[in-house]
Amino acid sequence: MDAVANIKRQFIHELAAAGKRADGRGMLEYRDIKIVPNYLKKADGSAFVELGDTKVIVGVKYDVGTPFPDIPNEGVMTTSAELAPMASPDFESGPPGEDAIELARVVDRGIRESHAIDTAKLCIKPGELVRIVFVDIQILDQDGNLIDACGIAAITALLTAKMRVYDSEGNPTDTVEPLPVRKIPVPCTFAKIAGSLMTDPQVDEESVLDSRLTVTTDDEGYIVAMQKGEYGSFKLEEIMEAVKISKSEGARIREIIKAAVNESD
Repeated sequence: MDAVANIKRQFIHELAAAGKRADGRGMLEYRDIKIVPNYLKKADGSAFVELGDTKVIVGVKYDVGTPFPDIPNEGVMTTSAELAPMASPDFESGPPGEDAIELARVVDRGIRESHAIDTAKLCIKPGELVRIVFVDIQILDQDGNLIDACGIAAITALLTAKMRVYDSEGNPTDTVEPLPVRKIPVPCTFAKIAGSLMTDPQVDEESVLDSRLTVTTDDEGYIVAMQKGEYGSFKLEEIMEAVKISKSEGARIREIIKAAVNESD
């Protein structure tokens, strides 16, 4: 088994050093993206996303509860991820592990730090009652780059979400309205292998990468979040290149998200 792993590592490293990839893509080329909004009919919002052979579902639900004392006039968002064994032989059943926690946090940070949701509009009664938005990530098939796939699915699900309107006394009405989403943050993940930078790493590439970097940008092209993974390092010029690519790829993917949501309306 170790011999096979070493052969695979050497093969991928040699390809990367030559500016090539095993699946024939360019070093900065994403796999095809398929987005199906409103995939789960019982959820308040949802999306199914395919990124190559990686498949994920995100469901959005909301509840009402008391606000945090330091933000009495704002609602709350919480994000969780489950890496089910059916999605990969590397996933195990049980409580969320480090990979699931990191995935949820990176997706959550991109949405939260971009202020994508107008949390003030989630308030029902200041200091007493607010909406709590739950973003639940489920992995169906793992073939690499879960961060980008789940980030795309999460913001798409939020864009499709509806919430019930409450009156000034905190009583629910029969009216529903869209969740107040005002920005579309998009994560772009890079792998560094054999000194070469590549986007959208496939699972075999992830297994041998030296380092990983995710850059999340908003609609204006501003960086709203960054996350580095693994033990390797990035040079300043590599980070700047990643930022530049993230802006252009983020804009392209954002248009795919908008088109998918508009077609589902």
